[in-house]
Amino acid sequence: MTHPDYNSSKNLKEILDQNAFSMQKKFGQNFLIIPDARKKLIDSLDINENTRVWEIGPGLGAMTHEILERGADLTVFEIDRGFISLISDFFKEYQDKNKFRIIEGDVLKNWKKEIEKQGKPDRLFGNLPYNIAATIIADTIENNIRFDKCVFTVQKEVAQRMCAKPGSADYSSFSVLCNWAYDIKALLDLNGNNFWPKPNVDSRAVIMTPKENFPACKNPELFCKLQRALFSSRRKNVRNNLTGFIKNNDKALEYLEKAQIDPMLRAEVLSIEQILNLSDIMALS
Repeated sequence: MTHPDYNSSKNLKEILDQNAFSMQKKFGQNFLIIPDARKKLIDSLDINENTRVWEIGPGLGAMTHEILERGADLTVFEIDRGFISLISDFFKEYQDKNKFRIIEGDVLKNWKKEIEKQGKPDRLFGNLPYNIAATIIADTIENNIRFDKCVFTVQKEVAQRMCAKPGSADYSSFSVLCNWAYDIKALLDLNGNNFWPKPNVDSRAVIMTPKENFPACKNPELFCKLQRALFSSRRKNVRNNLTGFIKNNDKALEYLEKAQIDPMLRAEVLSIEQILNLSDIMALS
């Protein structure tokens, strides 16, 4: 089956109309129609014939095509049955060579099962819709999975949260998780004109690589739960949020004193190192 012209919004629309498909807003479906931007994204993945790549949300396969052309072994996660039927035809020759696999359904429900089946891939890639971006990134980190490289295009506000530093308005539990596990840098900004249909938000592509000196902690599961609890109510101070987490005000004050953290501070001013230290004190108590 002939591939669409991935640079033409008109041709993409014709393909969808011919197959009686409609874009589904709930899946955050927008196609990147600028070839230079697609090339820059794939270049940043640094892939070769031995690279195992997972792509989330391939859509009609514009990025999929680029990845397969470079010889990588590719697994895609797609929830839209219409898109699945089309890309099955578009990339049948790669499927026949066992270089391309489609995992149908919600990636949030499927990724763990595929890790068990396939092992961890070398690269994780995708244009992630707002409603799953933070969830899938946090979910993998909390399950102690760090990929050799991730390249994601996300809503710009999500990217800002990923890179946020203590004391900034964007600093959150999500910021702590991302910066604990990865070094993160912005690759390029993409306004709505780069996509079809044109979204109402700007996007940013980011590259995530595992921290070389990954900050260890005594109990990673406790750390993940603790940092989330400390940010659970941004208006409350760390003493109140910690008390709510462990259900013991005296213990909360004791832990904070040992960690040399002012109980009246709010979580958004705490560094990752301070939260890790607090977590270790609690783990050893």
